[in-house]
Amino acid sequence: MSSASTDVLICGAGFGGLELATRLSEHADDFHVTLLDRNEGFVFGYSKFDVLFGHSTVDGVTLPYRDFTKPGVEFRREEVVSIDPGTKEVRTDANSYRPDILVVALGADYVPYDGHEFYSVEGAARLREVLPSIERGIVQIGVLGVPFKCPPAPWEAMFLMHDYFVERGVREAIDLRITTPMPMPIPVSPVASQAITDALDARGINYEFGHRAVPGSGEDYFIAVPLHKAPDVVQASGLTEGGADGWIHVDPTNLRTPFDGVYALGDCADAPVPRAGTLAESAARVVADDILGRLEVPYEGRGICFVEFGGGEIGIVNVEFLAGAEPRAPMAGPSQELMKHNEAFGAERRERWFGRS
Repeated sequence: MSSASTDVLICGAGFGGLELATRLSEHADDFHVTLLDRNEGFVFGYSKFDVLFGHSTVDGVTLPYRDFTKPGVEFRREEVVSIDPGTKEVRTDANSYRPDILVVALGADYVPYDGHEFYSVEGAARLREVLPSIERGIVQIGVLGVPFKCPPAPWEAMFLMHDYFVERGVREAIDLRITTPMPMPIPVSPVASQAITDALDARGINYEFGHRAVPGSGEDYFIAVPLHKAPDVVQASGLTEGGADGWIHVDPTNLRTPFDGVYALGDCADAPVPRAGTLAESAARVVADDILGRLEVPYEGRGICFVEFGGGEIGIVNVEFLAGAEPRAPMAGPSQELMKHNEAFGAERRERWFGRS
């Protein structure tokens, strides 16, 4: 590390934090990066389904941060307890930092919910213990509010749940239902939404759009997509002032906040895109280029959404939210042939970030 290197602090080691640290590690002579996260390891969102349906364990889907080793990058398992964006001072449960550049990538937290949910890996593990006892009745997935991470996830869960109950021979005795306040499954993609509703109809799954789910409305089992919020430490920092719906206000072209040398990316930022890992990853590339002083194309809100339809079939939605006058989100599939692309997606990031095949 040269004496003139720039000190970068990244708070949060999700898709965005991992990709940004990796990009800056390619310029290790110019940057010293500290990457913070309170968790022991990283979990792909789709891996929660492997936990939920008993294909793997929590440990089995967790990629330990100790394996994230990059030139010029130091990972520290610490919890951020305060952020002063004016001075860029960050305090954790173990240290205090005042970097040259601060990047807040702390994601979205869940409003505590006392019931079944699968959005957290712990919730998926708890629900896994309940599913084998369900033999009849009404099982409802309910979206409690928007925005929420990975818009296809509730629909994927329902398709996989259908397969699970079919395999157990109890599907005919179970009424599957799903309710969302959104007007369609994936509003930005009418073609994907139509494919999802067609698949719901084909499987006899009841659905309701434009209504916020309310637990205790006659169902026997309610499975929530919990409310999301900016982390408490982010709200207390003042970064959300002026932000849309309580999120960190950013310039959508480069993810800068109103504070000099402070960026925010991913689920905690108010860039007008959905909360999704691949969008946080593409935002990290923009932040890296801006830090490096070579940003030529503003953030375009590009990403890939994989949609599992069950039966080994998957659809791929390629989204572009900010590249043109209107968002674009065409979909390929669903088909079994496309499943290999989802597998390659995970394999490429395991190799790039953790050195694993």
